[in-house]
Amino acid sequence: MVNRELIEVFSEIAREKNVERSELGSILEGLFLHLVERERGDSSNCSVIVNLDKGEFEIYVEKTIVDDIEDPVMEITLEEISKVDAEMANDLEIGDTYVEIIDPMIFGRRMIHMAKQFFSQRLQDVEKKYIYEDYANRVGEIVIGTVHQVQRDNAFVNIDHAELRMPRKEQIKSERYRRGDSIRAVIKSVEITSRGPDIVISRSDNHFLYKMFEMEVPEIEDNVIEITSIARNPGERAKIIVRSNDRRIDPVGACVGMRGSRIQAIVRELNNEKIDIVNYSEQSEILISRALSPAKPLDLYIDDDRKYCIAIFDDDDLELAIGRGGVNVNLASTVTEYRIDAFGKNEYENKQIEQETLLSDIKNMPKRPIKPLEENNIKTVSDLLNTEEDKIVEIKGITETSLEKVYDAVQKFVEENQSQKINKDETIDKVEESSLDKESNIELEKVES
Repeated sequence: MVNRELIEVFSEIAREKNVERSELGSILEGLFLHLVERERGDSSNCSVIVNLDKGEFEIYVEKTIVDDIEDPVMEITLEEISKVDAEMANDLEIGDTYVEIIDPMIFGRRMIHMAKQFFSQRLQDVEKKYIYEDYANRVGEIVIGTVHQVQRDNAFVNIDHAELRMPRKEQIKSERYRRGDSIRAVIKSVEITSRGPDIVISRSDNHFLYKMFEMEVPEIEDNVIEITSIARNPGERAKIIVRSNDRRIDPVGACVGMRGSRIQAIVRELNNEKIDIVNYSEQSEILISRALSPAKPLDLYIDDDRKYCIAIFDDDDLELAIGRGGVNVNLASTVTEYRIDAFGKNEYENKQIEQETLLSDIKNMPKRPIKPLEENNIKTVSDLLNTEEDKIVEIKGITETSLEKVYDAVQKFVEENQSQKINKDETIDKVEESSLDKESNIELEKVES
């Protein structure tokens, strides 16, 4: 009776926790062996059979038959056996193994309390295992949970019985999370630790943006439109490159949606992160030009082998091209996989003049290294800067000391040119301001007259 009631209690708890019957059987077997060990000090010679259907369990212990008992846990005498079963004792002899059945009542009242503690701990272990297996198979999926705790370095999100962790670096910096907030994120990684599964989620990862587009744009899920590259400054700006596998479908238009409905849903989810959608092109100059939007380059000088690009802009557009903190040009560089240097038109022209200046024309340039450099086709500032230092030092007549003096002279030349340009620009600005003041005074005099 005790057996049935005990198993029914545990079975009910297991059902509430969605524990499978096979797991419950293993837990109960481990439970009763644990109780035996607590009571007797050793359970290595014990076995437990649990019958969930009948609500029964039996505990068996194997003992060796001896003349004189030294270890009562492992040994028994024929005399003791005959007290229980005289007929069986007649069929056994010294050295044989005797299987004894343990009455669960020997554990007393403590059994229920100890059993509940053990059972609760094992259920937690099983629950953690289920959670790990479930989420390990869902890496890359979007989930929705409820924020239940916000710490300095982590926000913790609950989904049913699972706790998910969003580290600070996986959060959108401009967002503030509060307890009870509903939050959407992508499962980034799942690892097992001594404290249970560590499920890391992210809102700043590129894959979160990808999954958001997949949710809002059916053509992406159907592989009609493909996202080939993503670059993000989470919460501020993102650029994605899209291409269509169907010529009849405009990939940019499909991602934007009717009256911007699709893109706006994503922008709202990402705390108003601006998203530039770039139409893919196999021609690098077209792709880079599109990626630099909203700025429009005047010229692009591209080295496809080195994956390098110099982008020239109207001086008034340079700030737009670079973006606050360099965000626009850096994202364009990341999404296209080209290193992009942006210059204003005037700045680039001055730089070209600097680069084309002969080394021999530079003030304070040491004379001795000039000839060996020229003999090795290093005649201009550009030639010098585009040649590796190790190769220059190998030139006969060039030492590390003399080369350092050459670099110093070039550096001073560049700094003086930049200083002259700044002074020139300031003078032009003052002249323009003076002219404006004069025009204003003339206009004022006309008004007064």
